[in-house]
Amino acid sequence: MENKTAKQLEKELLYTAKPAVDEESGVFAKAERFCEGYKAFLDAGKTEREAAAFSVKMLEEAGYKPFEAGRRYQAGEKVYYNNRGKCVLAATVGRAPLEAGIHMNMAHIDSPRLDLKQLPLYEEGGLALFKTHYYGGLRKYQWTAVPLALHGVLYKAGGERVDFCVGEKESDPVFCVTDLLPHLSADQNNRTLKGGIKGEELNIVVGSLPIEDEDAKQRVKLFTMRLLNEQYGLVEKDFIRAEIEAVPAYKAKDVGFDRSLIGAYGQDDLVEAYPALVAEIEVQNPWFTTLCVLTDKEEIGSDGVTGLQSDYVFHFIQQLCQGQNADYVLTLIASKCLSSDVTNAFDPTFPDVSDKRNSAYAGKGVCLTKYTGGGGKSSTNDASAELVAYFADLLDEAGVAWQTGELGKVDQGGGGTVAKFVARRNVDTIDLGVPVLSMHAPFELVAKVDVYMAYKAFAAFARAER
Repeated sequence: MENKTAKQLEKELLYTAKPAVDEESGVFAKAERFCEGYKAFLDAGKTEREAAAFSVKMLEEAGYKPFEAGRRYQAGEKVYYNNRGKCVLAATVGRAPLEAGIHMNMAHIDSPRLDLKQLPLYEEGGLALFKTHYYGGLRKYQWTAVPLALHGVLYKAGGERVDFCVGEKESDPVFCVTDLLPHLSADQNNRTLKGGIKGEELNIVVGSLPIEDEDAKQRVKLFTMRLLNEQYGLVEKDFIRAEIEAVPAYKAKDVGFDRSLIGAYGQDDLVEAYPALVAEIEVQNPWFTTLCVLTDKEEIGSDGVTGLQSDYVFHFIQQLCQGQNADYVLTLIASKCLSSDVTNAFDPTFPDVSDKRNSAYAGKGVCLTKYTGGGGKSSTNDASAELVAYFADLLDEAGVAWQTGELGKVDQGGGGTVAKFVARRNVDTIDLGVPVLSMHAPFELVAKVDVYMAYKAFAAFARAER
């Protein structure tokens, strides 16, 4: 056997994920160009309704047509389905029969936020405020003293729809949740970090002027309600028919002297949704039928009619199979799915929560995650060795910079994705996503090269012929 140096053996036998910029010449410039569209998507899609609407616009501009149940489609035809304005499916019919399997890519477009309660408006201490109920796994203390915008939809009596967005334009007012001053925070300082701000303390300041009539009750609340009536025709009871979400008011920004990172709200999981959508739009005449799913409600367990515990995706597949005279069960058995969701990036400020040897790093490419869940692999889809091998080879062949990792140390915590809800339908499923710093915070960070590598991975999966 040939004598080899230690350096040669290290290169041949050992594995260390490299910075993505070392894997491909000129990749950062490509990533920067790609991320300009991504940042526009972030700014336009801060809520699931807005992300769905923007996605439909992109699909229609690319020639996609609304899906017609029962129709037989020809290879290369592109269709989409909009589920209740909150999630979108887009498919390109493949050359192979559906029983050969569908290449599915599933991301979510909802993010942690503050939802207004059904009757939110009240007056206290000379201020008008909105009561909120937080949505998803956020850290409540991070949402104080942050400029907020209000996005949503209301329906007035009789069915008239009112779209609502205040706080995004330069001329708009913004809103915020207050916090205690340090001089008076002695009792609050004794709370745990988790309980530093309680759910019922996430109250949004929306006004302070009283109505002119000194004999009126709740003068500040009434003045605010009068403004809403004059501008939108609303009465207080209309809030019961509303879905209004408070989200950070700032735009996506480049981060760092080198502009290598993007900071923005909602990157979990728009950082997967946008590359997945672009990869789907760009694929032409694929061998396997492709299906991009941008779903809702992942942050609260994927419940409800727009979450992946609903049957809406699989009803779509059933109807597609019926139109193509394909066997639905055989189609699912042969299919493969990417559960495209983010993972945590190693944070050098908080190294103790991660196993450094099994953690994803910002800037080292997209992360192929065999399992998520908590200690003991609870509540997870644990992908098979065969499926991991398939995607590892696919990514290598496509020149995708990728790495692997798990969501922190075994007993530190954990988290889940939509993978298990797809896998329970007998579909081989694995997680793949971009590493994120400050996940679920109002301002999350990702590396631009990782966003671009996610796109390259999704495009390779859409084009694959095996």
